[in-house]
Amino acid sequence: MRWIVPWLAAGAAALALRRRMLRWGANAAEAAAEYPGDLLVPDAKGRSTMATTLDGSPEAVWPWLVQMGVDRAGWYSWDRLDNGGRPSSTRIVPEWQELRVGDRINATVGGRAYFTVAIADRPTTLVLRSDLALPSGRPFEPRGPLPRMFTQGVWGFHLTELPGGRTRLVVRTVGRDAPRPLMAVVDFFVGQPAHLIMQARQFANLRRRIHAAKNTRAVTGVLADSGP
Repeated sequence: MRWIVPWLAAGAAALALRRRMLRWGANAAEAAAEYPGDLLVPDAKGRSTMATTLDGSPEAVWPWLVQMGVDRAGWYSWDRLDNGGRPSSTRIVPEWQELRVGDRINATVGGRAYFTVAIADRPTTLVLRSDLALPSGRPFEPRGPLPRMFTQGVWGFHLTELPGGRTRLVVRTVGRDAPRPLMAVVDFFVGQPAHLIMQARQFANLRRRIHAAKNTRAVTGVLADSGP
């Protein structure tokens, strides 16, 4: 029976680590809060809340988010994995700034899989929805019959203005899938770790881009003020 104690301890440590992973960067209040889009997926079985602070106002952050997508600005994450190897944009592109509810944002090169804009409330809330049949990975109509194997989820970006012209960005995911026993294993070993890796990378790259843009505006303003 001596082996039971180490196994129980290891299991408890793994669960504690998993809980922390699912709320990476978020405080207890953010993790417990309800956000727009949380109820779009009925009978959700999974939820994560990750957060970061950005050195720009929500109005400065929003343009970077609204232009996301394959064949657009990319996802600011690991481009080899989620953007067909093309570098994500390092600038705000005017022609990608109009985004409306119902618009499709390609998730893969060629648009075989895509997100649908569920909520677009500038500059505070952007919620993207995905409904995929498995194993094909093709989107399906969520109001119709559910496939035998599927995954549904929302990926929400929630911006709150902080003092000093900064923004608190909370990213909430909510989802469900079937068959649950199989997908729970896949989610535990693949889906959740992958989301953490990609989301943390996106946070880091957004911080760099927003900070660089802010410095560029500051330098441009100084040069303009010092002109003849």
